[in-house]
Amino acid sequence: MRIPAYPFCMKYLLFLLIGSLLAVTGNASVKDSSAGYRIANAVPDVYQPVEQVAFSGLLHEHVIINLQKRLLQIDSAILLSGFVKRPGKQSWIGEHMGKFLNAASNSYRYSHDPAIKLLMDEMVRKYLATQLPDGYLGTYLPEKYWKSWDVWAHKYAMIGLMSYYSVTGDQKAIEAAIKVANLICRVFGDKPGQLDLNKAGYQEGMASGSILEPMIDLYRYTGNGIYLDFARYILRAWETETGPKIMSKLAEYGKVNKVANAKAYEMLSCFTGILKYYRLTGEKNLLEPMQLAWKDIVDNRLYITGTASSDEVFKDDHLLPADSISQMGEGCVTTTWIQFNEQLLTVTGEYKYADEIEKTVYNHLLAAQNPASGCVSFYTLLQGPKLYKCDDGMSCCLSSISRGISMIPRLIWGKIRGSMSVLMFEPGELTDSIVTPAGSKVLLQLTAVTDFPVSGNINYRVNASAPEKFMLQFRVPSWAVNFSVTVNGVKQKNLIRDHFFQIDRTWGRHDNVKVSFDMPLQVISGKPYYENSIAFKRGPQVLSLDSAINRSWLPFVTARKLARYQLRYNRSVLPAGWIGKQAYQVLQKGTAKAPVCNLVPYADAGQLSTMQQVWIPLVNTPEK
Repeated sequence: MRIPAYPFCMKYLLFLLIGSLLAVTGNASVKDSSAGYRIANAVPDVYQPVEQVAFSGLLHEHVIINLQKRLLQIDSAILLSGFVKRPGKQSWIGEHMGKFLNAASNSYRYSHDPAIKLLMDEMVRKYLATQLPDGYLGTYLPEKYWKSWDVWAHKYAMIGLMSYYSVTGDQKAIEAAIKVANLICRVFGDKPGQLDLNKAGYQEGMASGSILEPMIDLYRYTGNGIYLDFARYILRAWETETGPKIMSKLAEYGKVNKVANAKAYEMLSCFTGILKYYRLTGEKNLLEPMQLAWKDIVDNRLYITGTASSDEVFKDDHLLPADSISQMGEGCVTTTWIQFNEQLLTVTGEYKYADEIEKTVYNHLLAAQNPASGCVSFYTLLQGPKLYKCDDGMSCCLSSISRGISMIPRLIWGKIRGSMSVLMFEPGELTDSIVTPAGSKVLLQLTAVTDFPVSGNINYRVNASAPEKFMLQFRVPSWAVNFSVTVNGVKQKNLIRDHFFQIDRTWGRHDNVKVSFDMPLQVISGKPYYENSIAFKRGPQVLSLDSAINRSWLPFVTARKLARYQLRYNRSVLPAGWIGKQAYQVLQKGTAKAPVCNLVPYADAGQLSTMQQVWIPLVNTPEK
């Protein structure tokens, strides 16, 4: 629940009132994404997000840019055109309506913005009016049913409608999703007269089979066993002659580029569905292949900015081209990679998945949307200009990136095994209930003040509705140095466990926690693909050379010893109208020379349609 910006005394009285109500009702939260589920998961969630939050820093700014400059600017007539007058103008136009509803619902859950609610309401009303009596909600004529992206679009219809239902409780939306699912379950299967789902789309059955994800969600909402039966059918069908053999190929090779045709977006979409199925059923044989796939991507196929794929597929080990020819960093892959990590974090609570989410969010996800215009890039390059577009539904990635950014609020703070946990160091405020080891229910308010990622200093105010002993924990990022914590001015012992700094004590109403760490410059070798180049990274952010703030162009990095570089914060080099507060001069230690170059976060680079470059060629490559 958000606490409005009243004067402190009024705000604190409201805080105590909420705590009193919580003690009576046991629930002080507004409707969230889990509301209405009738079927519980067999595998309890180790990580649970705090969805009702208010934060105010860098990530908040991008969430609001996405809402105001992208989602609220969408031409609803274009998104609805293929449904109002079938067929649509192109084969995948049907997916964008569901993607929009998912992103808009996430944004409304966080912002409570009445404008996005009004837009969603009107679009859903028109959308449902196009659904045919048998449940069909695609954009094809009957002779083209189930031959292209039809099942794929119905998958997104279900996701969008259930997302809208989760924030509004609109029964018509969930009923429409049920009609879609019932149609799919009638048409496809392995019974006489039913069609083979693997043949109803592209990517060797991965595109159509990714409908596994919303089938699981709908089963949990309704308790109707036909959707669980259909999910089991999908897993069987994948291992047949016509299927992608996801599980068996991963078991045999442990490499995602050996699965089906290696198409990254559709495969990661299937992985998300598999993990939701695992959470529902607890079938242990499903988790290990997903962890193998994750490790393979991180070790062999992940760019330093947290995306994957070139030419939209998983290539061979360490084949990571970064220019325009390679079509690298497909936006859909960026978003589904975050979803995959979120599912693994939910299942395990392990820090490494939070690390990967942070890397992708601060780098490739934010880089895919121009903060000045809200426009989005299909492929977001590391080398060259970012090619932003503003069309309203003719590109799968332009709708996927908005979905990814809308997910950010649930990835910052959450509970891991019941303990409130800070995953990202953004300023803001959360209010949520926790259950202490003694069994007491406490309303906790945590307020963070920081200029992160400019500095690594964060001050937290902890207010508990009653003095109780419980644990707070703070993720210790892999890039952080000299991580320290003080409570009420007293430095805490190094209580780092599983990469979380844990503080287990009795908390009251006016406790203060200070977290601090250094973010030293990291110089990353381009080997093996960019053999004679380096990249710079600070904290979670990869930095980029932008021609808008550099008089000369490449190459001009000239040191033999890479460790001799250091950064100096200097916003004055940023041009007028630049959106973003960070800029750094690269200096060589021990010299009085002028700065080597100016760098900005990769997420900010290229916003003026200028050249930008992450991998910077070395003039003198031999190291001594």
